[in-house]
Amino acid sequence: MIALTLTNVKKFMSQLLRSETFDNFWFIEGEIITFNTFSIDGSIHKAFFDTDEETEEYSYWKAVKDYCYFLIRGKKTPLSFRFVFSLSRQNIERTIQKSTPSIVPESVQGLYLNIRFDGTRLTCVTGTSFKSFSMDRSLEHAWDDMARKFLAQKGIEFEEE
Repeated sequence: MIALTLTNVKKFMSQLLRSETFDNFWFIEGEIITFNTFSIDGSIHKAFFDTDEETEEYSYWKAVKDYCYFLIRGKKTPLSFRFVFSLSRQNIERTIQKSTPSIVPESVQGLYLNIRFDGTRLTCVTGTSFKSFSMDRSLEHAWDDMARKFLAQKGIEFEEE
């Protein structure tokens, strides 16, 4: 787990809400606090769909970001917000194959990016979750490195805490 302070808030928010930068991440959950508290659960309710067209566990960010943009935009800055993203199951498996092939993909619950704005400061904290306890931290370190590289590649400025 690493904690990063995102130093250019305006640029990051543009990438988060108006570009495709995070579109392929699963949206696990979020909360936006403005004049009310808006909580969003990214879990897909399969009963909503007429067929088995939706097979993912969670919505992709691209499916919910316009709703979040609508809540955040305006003349006043939100009091706070937080978003939890994860790599999709397919991308978790791909990441494990590349970085830590000794780990069984089914043992990994998620590889997370936790984005939090507290009214003044914007942070990104990585997280790795296994379905059962593991002493092996190689995937966690690989995910931390990948997150740093991803942000740098996208031109997102950060400082490590």
